Amino acid sequence: MLLEGRRALVTGASSGIGRATALRLGEEGARVAVNYRSGRERADAEAVAARIDPTGARVCTVQADVGVEADVVRMVGECRERFGGLDLLVNNAGIESRAPTLEMSLEVWERILRTNLTGAFLCMREAGKLMAAERRGVIVNVSSVHEFIPWPGYAHYCASKGGLKLLTQTVALEWAPLGIRVLAIAPGAIATPINPGILDDPQTLRRVEAEIPLGRVGRPEEIAAVVVWAASDEAAYLTGTTLVIDGGMSTYPRFQ
Repeated sequence: MLLEGRRALVTGASSGIGRATALRLGEEGARVAVNYRSGRERADAEAVAARIDPTGARVCTVQADVGVEADVVRMVGECRERFGGLDLLVNNAGIESRAPTLEMSLEVWERILRTNLTGAFLCMREAGKLMAAERRGVIVNVSSVHEFIPWPGYAHYCASKGGLKLLTQTVALEWAPLGIRVLAIAPGAIATPINPGILDDPQTLRRVEAEIPLGRVGRPEEIAAVVVWAASDEAAYLTGTTLVIDGGMSTYPRFQ
């Protein structure tokens, strides 16, 4: 197993890519803290935890809104109490919504940035403190192909992911001397609950698939597999970069 005994925290782990990642980390021998945002996701998070380890010995659930500083401090503190520290943080929690820029309210802008960028920063900072004390650790930030592909109607989302790219690179430089690797993964179109408008509309799905050289949307499990590898010792020389997992979407002429 690639991650035997590692102590991991996955944010936004009750569904989608976070769920698949938490499950795969468990399969690879890691102890996993399954984060969820609110009571609405609690049952789903507990179901993920039960699949990882029905005895509860290698898993826990922890509620926190990653955009709230006090929540993040408490969440990481609970991980320290339960596992004794953290070896891996997967910053997966993220949201999106469509809003033409001329009509976008400050509230909508700030809501996306608070979760997608500020939340990632807060989790990195708090988990990084534990990792720095042990002079080892890995942080994987879940970005998007929209850290470099513009997306009309989603300026706030693209800004959050573009910011996450440089946040990842900058912190990777700062923390490399501390033995902490920091990198990002950029999924393309993935079959998750965040994309119901694509998956539920056959015409839209066909249009999206036509822009993907491999001819299909990706599965959350395919993203999780890359996260596991990137967090393992097999990727020990990898830091400060983004791994793009998009079925070739970013090579499509429309995006050049």
